[in-house]
Amino acid sequence: MAEKRIVVQCDDLCFRYGKPWVLEDVSFKVPEGESLCIIGPNGGGKSTLLKLLLGLLEPGKGSLSLFGEPCEKVRSRIGYVPQSMQFDRMFPISAIDIVLMGRLDRLKVGRFSKECRAVAADALDEVGLADMANRPFSDLSGGERQRVMIARALACEPDLLLLDEPTANVDLSVEEQFLETLVELRKKMTILVVTHDLDIVSLVGDSVLCVNHRVHRHSLPLSGETIKEIYSGRRRLEHDRRARHNHGDHSACQHD
Repeated sequence: MAEKRIVVQCDDLCFRYGKPWVLEDVSFKVPEGESLCIIGPNGGGKSTLLKLLLGLLEPGKGSLSLFGEPCEKVRSRIGYVPQSMQFDRMFPISAIDIVLMGRLDRLKVGRFSKECRAVAADALDEVGLADMANRPFSDLSGGERQRVMIARALACEPDLLLLDEPTANVDLSVEEQFLETLVELRKKMTILVVTHDLDIVSLVGDSVLCVNHRVHRHSLPLSGETIKEIYSGRRRLEHDRRARHNHGDHSACQHD
């Protein structure tokens, strides 16, 4: 069987806003078709890593590429779903208008083509909201708005989908349906999702990348002990030391 193409390649990446490194010696790769869940404590560098993947920041050291190219050169191949969207609830914009924003790079002479409208309609149908195309965006529930945002990302026909905390603003009553949408999408494209939601990790992820200034790859399922180490402030240093030791890095060990 042919080896899968590498979508994300990160080698010895370091980044900082000021003096201390926010991300240090980060190396990982994501093959085509894989779903990677990015987890870790607040302030560990997850959002920074996402901005680097989007080409909004440049590494201070090391390298990061998508599809073998610099990130900023392949933005058209990336669909991005932010954690939340700021909008004026009084502004008369419909669900389909939001989705069409994913086709702005194809807008000609002030009007979207029939092809663009068809792609947008298909994207809404894919997330189960075809019958709400003309509903005001402000009238939708939190879960429905998030699915519209996924449809907007799909409308650009991406090869890589990035999601930032997609269930953060979703009611529990509609989360199950939202998760079903993600499960279907993972069959069609490469997905990277930043999340604290362990349901997403178990249902969508092929593997987990723990980000806490450095990164550690974990296979699934995660043990309860590993989860405690990742999120417990008192145990993160031990988790970091153990993970680095297992990968052959003994710089933090206290060997005799």
